[in-house]
Amino acid sequence: MNTVLLEARNIGKRFGGVQAHGAGKTTLFNVFTGLYPRDSGEVWFGGAPLGLESPHAVAAAGIARTFQNIRLFGNMTALENVMVGRHVRTRAGVFGAILRSRAERAEEAAIRRRGDELLHYVGIADRANDLARHLSYGDQRRLEIARALATDPKLLALDEPAAGMNATETAALRSLIEGLRKDGLTVLLIEHDVKLVMGLCDRVAVLDYGEKIAEDVPEAVRANPKVIEAYLGTGTA
Repeated sequence: MNTVLLEARNIGKRFGGVQAHGAGKTTLFNVFTGLYPRDSGEVWFGGAPLGLESPHAVAAAGIARTFQNIRLFGNMTALENVMVGRHVRTRAGVFGAILRSRAERAEEAAIRRRGDELLHYVGIADRANDLARHLSYGDQRRLEIARALATDPKLLALDEPAAGMNATETAALRSLIEGLRKDGLTVLLIEHDVKLVMGLCDRVAVLDYGEKIAEDVPEAVRANPKVIEAYLGTGTA
């Protein structure tokens, strides 16, 4: 029997007493990745309640994410950005870092090797020593994914990864996500690019002002009257 990997039940979030509006996609992401405290509901991950005390705790549990607005350390190299992500899986503490013990040095070397592997995986190994702020927009998106992968996630949550991309960059992103899926990683995608969503996803959920109005296979969602009305207007044939 397969266990549902991630389940959000009756999640509610208010800001200053006002219920969150808009579609609610990013707000939901921010709740189950520990950025926003929830006002109601619960999140289950891998068949057990998920502690949402902090983003670090959520990452340690096996959920990694990217952001709608890229959040990289611009004055650090691409490799250093990925290495930062890897530290959620390391053991060396403060004293090990200060004393530079043999174990700490070995662990740091392993982090660097893993960082190199992930930069190669996402296709930007040749930019490893470039500052993140000097990378192209598409490469910054790839770097953010590499940093998320450094946490060894069970679930990768991508918040509008194709936003601002041109057609060539979007095609490359699709190939990368397809590769992630083939390698066994579960991907949860927020995206407005309908063509990308319909071509990638096994199941699609549609939110409208915080309410789920459809969830099904892509073909069924595309033909759903509620989805057509909400996103295309009632006059659309």
